[in-house]
Amino acid sequence: MKILAIDTATDACSAALLIDEQVHCEFALAPRQHTQLILAQIEKVLAEAGMSLQDMDAVAFGRGPGAFTGLRIAAGVTQGLSLAADIPALAVSSLAAMAQAAYHEYQIKKAYVGLDARMQQVYWGEYQIQAGIAVLQGKEQVIAPEDLPPKNSTGFVGVGSAWQVYADSLHPHIQAESHSTLQAIYPSAEYIARLAVKEYKSQQYLYSSEIQPVYLRNKVAQTLIERAKV
Repeated sequence: MKILAIDTATDACSAALLIDEQVHCEFALAPRQHTQLILAQIEKVLAEAGMSLQDMDAVAFGRGPGAFTGLRIAAGVTQGLSLAADIPALAVSSLAAMAQAAYHEYQIKKAYVGLDARMQQVYWGEYQIQAGIAVLQGKEQVIAPEDLPPKNSTGFVGVGSAWQVYADSLHPHIQAESHSTLQAIYPSAEYIARLAVKEYKSQQYLYSSEIQPVYLRNKVAQTLIERAKV
């Protein structure tokens, strides 16, 4: 199986090529440089593998939640790649990719994943590893940190930028004597690709008109009055 994947949901920008279990990945922390980087990253991972876009079985993208501009970039590039090569697209949660990264890199099997959503909110998802795959428990949501219900964190690790930005608001909701956090994990195309294998096998294909970001909220910015109150 050959899957090309991209992610531009956060300050990180990445492209990856999965060939069975082998992954070629280009990753950079580059705020506001996604449009300059992503196509070059795609070209590089394809060149490293000696393959072309037409050799791919599918193209996968981080569908969100995340930064609105970044999500639109990923969806637009994916749509172009899918049309150009006449291959299906696969949409993968950015939060799931972070949970998958925590498992592969740190053997974390239970993760409270939180991304800073700005406007005093977090993108939130709770994941457990089942048969090596990050599986969502409940639903992803955008929520004010202080509005999260109390949680028993036995065996869970906090993952993502929200645990740094909103630490004072998040930690009181976790009912445990102690718990740890991995604040520096970002969504990565490598884990978008790994998770996309399951989507491909279950034929969760998207075609061009169906390729859309998942924002989790409709309001994308604060008004000037709201910003003045922060």
